[in-house]
Amino acid sequence: MRVLIINTSERTGGAAIAASRLLESLKNNGIKAKMLVRDKQTDQISVVGLKRNWLQVWKFVWERIVIWSANGFRRNHLFDVDIANTGTDITSLPEFRQADVIHLHWINQGMLSLADIRKILASGKPVVWTMHDMWPCTGICHYARECTNYRQECHHCPYIFKGGGRKDLSYRTFRKKRQLYSQAPVHFVTCSRWLKEQAQTSALFEGKSVTNIPNAINTNLFKPQDKRKARARFMLPEEKKLILFGSLKITDKRKGADYLIAACKLLAEKHPEW
Repeated sequence: MRVLIINTSERTGGAAIAASRLLESLKNNGIKAKMLVRDKQTDQISVVGLKRNWLQVWKFVWERIVIWSANGFRRNHLFDVDIANTGTDITSLPEFRQADVIHLHWINQGMLSLADIRKILASGKPVVWTMHDMWPCTGICHYARECTNYRQECHHCPYIFKGGGRKDLSYRTFRKKRQLYSQAPVHFVTCSRWLKEQAQTSALFEGKSVTNIPNAINTNLFKPQDKRKARARFMLPEEKKLILFGSLKITDKRKGADYLIAACKLLAEKHPEW
């Protein structure tokens, strides 16, 4: 079996890291797998990058311009939404033609357009789409937060200036996705039970197959070890309690930095000796 994993980036972002780990796991288990990306960042031979040129840059910029315009020429939420109006047709590439299964991951910001995905579905190859956020099941947003419009039909998008309108950008993209998903079967996969629950409430996923499969982890690398040796290796204090917090962008409230700060204040009050 030949599997083609598709993601915008090879290394940047959580989806890229998860897709790369899956690639290695498949190869280690006898599956012939390759990864197709827009942004290739290593010399890994099983990762293929799209040709970099001014057109690739323009596709990314054009999508932002359309979003910027719909948002009343304000930068607010400029990167919180995607409309997939531009991308690259990959169906003529040898990696696509040789693949038995197409595995989509995070394909936004100019990697694949909805029209490109339609061509992938029209090829007749089985398509699996692993969701790393809510974008496949909403109109344009990666996380709906308190908005539940996607459960019926997106409109009056809170990510658009003044709440958008009845037939705003989210509405039009939502309808395009609904038409797209009706053309051929797509097996959707989520990386958490929470995301599966959100996806199954979407009107776009009515009658669709959704399976929860946690991200692959290399247990030969990530495994319990002797705490004292681990702390000594990374030059960490042996007797102190440690808190680890990681995020690509801690200013995004969804990442929970506010909770971390509040928790630290509570700890300081209840355990001043720490």
